[in-house]
Amino acid sequence: MAEPAYVSIAGEYARRIRGGELPPGTQLPSYSEIAARNNVSDIVVRKALELLQSQGLVRSVRRRGVFVSDRPNLIRISPERQMEDPEVTFANETDSTVEIDRVTETVPATEALADALGVSVGEEITHVVTRASEDGRPISVSDTYQPADVTGTSDAATLEETVADSIPVPSHAEWLKTTPGDLVKTVHQRYMTATGRVIMVSDVSYPRDRYYAFVFRMNLKPELEAAAEN
Repeated sequence: MAEPAYVSIAGEYARRIRGGELPPGTQLPSYSEIAARNNVSDIVVRKALELLQSQGLVRSVRRRGVFVSDRPNLIRISPERQMEDPEVTFANETDSTVEIDRVTETVPATEALADALGVSVGEEITHVVTRASEDGRPISVSDTYQPADVTGTSDAATLEETVADSIPVPSHAEWLKTTPGDLVKTVHQRYMTATGRVIMVSDVSYPRDRYYAFVFRMNLKPELEAAAEN
């Protein structure tokens, strides 16, 4: 799925800020300049700058402009990142080398997974393990499950997330190299269609210090979202 223009623009500036190309205090170009460079509307630029501001990377000064924050912090934004592949998501967060490893298999649904996905116990479902590392340091691991007749989340109308500090399951603890008993940041996700059918569940673990904060963003006026992209 192609990422929205505002996410792409924000990602470009995020990389330049975190890479040091745009040091703290640097003033960003004006709305009209950014719009002209990227062939987009001012509305798209506004959304891009709002995303950067919500990530703690820039600050807006009334009547002066937008400036790189003195202490840029890495913040996980959702659901923007759900529109991206992990390769894009983590590349937008760092200039370091990011490696993604995926393993896909078909497994029988346990009682818990059958209940979560609305399938029969023992029915075959798709299981994907995704592991991410940054310059060799593990930064994310997830287990994703879907009914066998579903691929991706294009039919999803709702994303539900539960974020918590938890002791990771053994496979996540092994990948993240956590000390026994240490907590990690966990995210449990459910993707549902407009009729309420759950088409994907996912459990993601991050090192507890990976993100300064987690922000969930929900579009309350989808008609304005569509207009901004035109």
